[in-house]
Amino acid sequence: MNSLVPHPAYRVLLVEDDPADALLVEEALTGRGIDRAITRADDGIEALDHLRDPANPRPDLIVLDLNMPRMNGRELLGVLKEDGELRSIPVVVLTTSATPADVSAAYERHANAYVTKPVNLDDFLESVRSIDQFFLETATVQHRED
Repeated sequence: MNSLVPHPAYRVLLVEDDPADALLVEEALTGRGIDRAITRADDGIEALDHLRDPANPRPDLIVLDLNMPRMNGRELLGVLKEDGELRSIPVVVLTTSATPADVSAAYERHANAYVTKPVNLDDFLESVRSIDQFFLETATVQHRED
């Protein structure tokens, strides 16, 4: 990206019920000096309510945990990718589970990427920064109407 052109403010919807993990993800996304508007939902129902509210801007990326109360990440991913209005939003699953069944299920539901949360703090932050860099800086994103 041309360094003379200011980075656009990207919108991230973080669907994560663990406050400590959410704080780390937010820190990793905002710690690079690039404008990120981060909205957090504690579960799939809250995320869907946010996404379907026309007053809320559409996110450029959804970072999704799998294990949450009420509507978990697996269920939300299925709903998102079946919804004609929401399916084009990239979804990265960021979770503690590395089980092959969870990985397969996420990709079968059309997750754009699956990342296992590293246990080491520095590795965790670097993983989130890598997601951010790829999906919001390297990949070409769909033009949005503001």
